[in-house]
Amino acid sequence: VQLVESGGGLVQTGGSLRLSCTTSGFNFGNYAIGWFRQAPGKDREGVSCISSREGTTFVPTSLKDRFTISSDYTKNTVYLQMNNLKPEDTAIYYCAATGSHYPKVHCVHGVSDYWGQGIQVTVSS
Repeated sequence: VQLVESGGGLVQTGGSLRLSCTTSGFNFGNYAIGWFRQAPGKDREGVSCISSREGTTFVPTSLKDRFTISSDYTKNTVYLQMNNLKPEDTAIYYCAATGSHYPKVHCVHGVSDYWGQGIQVTVSS
């Protein structure tokens, strides 16, 4: 089982990034995928979660106008589009898979079966 994040890096305030989570080794349709982040000294938080099977997503209200999650079944990949980035978005971003198809629960509690290695996103002021 692999979840591989890509697309991170350094961006200026107000810029955009699209993260990709490419998965392999499990049936993509049987799992929901979430994006989480952890900044130094802070708790991990769920930033966007999706159940492609159910067609449902969850994004915290505080991020809803800037973050969008989507998936591509043909590529077994989930994307996180992040716009108008701010320095406080700086963190390591992880994708994770869960067999539970409740995106809000996944994002809030973070219980997952598989995790990626994470990728750094840095937003400069």
